[in-house]
Amino acid sequence: MQATSHPHSYYAASANDKRVRPALQGHVKADICIVGAGFTGMSTALHMAEKGYTVVILESNRIGFGASGRNGGQIVNSYSRDIDFIEHHYGQEVGAEMGRMAFEGGRILRRFVKEYDIQCDLKEGGIFAACNGKQFDELVAKKRLWESHGHEQLELLDEHAIQQYVGSKRYAGGLIDHSGGHFHPLNLVLGEAAALESLGGTIYENSTALRVDEGDKPVVHTEEGSVEADYVLIAGNAYLNGLLPTLESKAIPCGTQIIATAPLPNDVQRRLLPKDNCVEDGNYLLDYFRLSGDGRMIYGGGVTYGAREPEKVEALIMPKMLKTFPELKDVKVDFAWTGNFLLTLTRLPQFGRIGTNIYYAQGYSGHGITCTHLAGKVISDAIQGQAERFDIFAQLPQRSFPGGRGMRIPLTTLGAWYYNLRDKLGV
Repeated sequence: MQATSHPHSYYAASANDKRVRPALQGHVKADICIVGAGFTGMSTALHMAEKGYTVVILESNRIGFGASGRNGGQIVNSYSRDIDFIEHHYGQEVGAEMGRMAFEGGRILRRFVKEYDIQCDLKEGGIFAACNGKQFDELVAKKRLWESHGHEQLELLDEHAIQQYVGSKRYAGGLIDHSGGHFHPLNLVLGEAAALESLGGTIYENSTALRVDEGDKPVVHTEEGSVEADYVLIAGNAYLNGLLPTLESKAIPCGTQIIATAPLPNDVQRRLLPKDNCVEDGNYLLDYFRLSGDGRMIYGGGVTYGAREPEKVEALIMPKMLKTFPELKDVKVDFAWTGNFLLTLTRLPQFGRIGTNIYYAQGYSGHGITCTHLAGKVISDAIQGQAERFDIFAQLPQRSFPGGRGMRIPLTTLGAWYYNLRDKLGV
C-alpha cells in the first residue's frame, strides 16, 4: 500500500514528526480499537492508555490528516451552540451539565502539552471581536452567560481598548477569554500520538477501516488486517468514507479555507497583534486569525463544500485579510489549504453507542478543538463505567439532513449564501 501524505499546508511543512507509521498487517487484539487519529481519537486513546488499557488506532491516511491537522489552531471554549441555546431547547438540567463541561477541553489540552512536553507553539489568550454594536452586545451577553457557569477569565474591551490587542480599525469592541489561546494543531496531535506510543499504544497509518463486525468482541477490518477489541470508537468525523452510512447521514462535511503568509517583520507583528492573541470575529461566516510561532499571519474564514485549489483559496481569503489588515497588501502568501469539518443540523456534537460496546463522536460544527479533547475524557469515563456525562451528550437529538447525501452540496451552498447575507446586513 502506497503511503499517503498530509495535504500541503504550513502545518505539514513545519511538522515536528514526519515519520510514517506502518499499515496494519494481520490480526491483532486490544482493549479498545479507535478509528481515526485526530483529536477525538487521540484524546480518548491517551485517557485510556493512562489507565492501563491497550489501545490500537487505525488511521486511513496520516495522523492529523483531517480537521485536527488543518484547522485554525484556536482554543475556543463552549460549543457551536452556546449554553443558553442548550438550556432553552433541552432544559435547565441539561444546560447546567453541559455548562459544567464547556470549559474543560482546554484544560485537558494544556495538561497533555505540559505532561508530555509537546512542542506546539502554545500561546495564551483568545479574543472575540465585534464587527458592530449588535455583536458587541452579544459579547456582553456571552460574558454574563459564561460567568453564570463559573467561567471568570473574561474581560470586555471597548472600541478603543481593543486597539491595544488588534491593530485594525474594523472592530467595535471585543471580549478576551484569558483561558483561550492558540497553537500548531498538527504538532499537537503528533505530540499526542508520540505520548500514546510512550504509554504502549499502537497507531497504524494508511489503514482504512472497511467494516465493523458487531458482537461481544467487535472486529474492525482493514484491507490487510483486522483488530479485535472489547470496545470500538468511531472517530473519523468528516472522513468516514462510507464506513457507517447511518452516521454520515446525520451531518454534512463543510470546507474551510486558510492561508499563511511569509514570516512578517517583528515590528509588523507587534502592530497587528501586539499581545500575540488569536482572534475570531462575530460573523456567522466568521474570520479567524493569529500569528504562527515563526511570525506568519495565519488567516482563515468562510465555508464551502469540499476542497478548493490553493490559488482559489488565496483569492477568497486575501480580501478578507486585507479588510482587516490593509497593510498586508504586498505580503507573500506561502501556503493556502482547505480542510473539512462536520456540521450537524443542531450544530451540537453527536455522541452515541451502537450496541453496547461501539462508541462514536462526531459533528463539532467548527468548535472541535476543545470539545474533541473533552470527548476523549467523557468517552473513556463511559467505557470505565462512569457514563453520566457521556449520556448527557448522547441524549441530544441527532437529526439527519433532509434530502440525504444528494442534497449536501446545495444545502451547504444555500446556507453559506444565507449567512453571508446576514453578515453583510448586520442582522
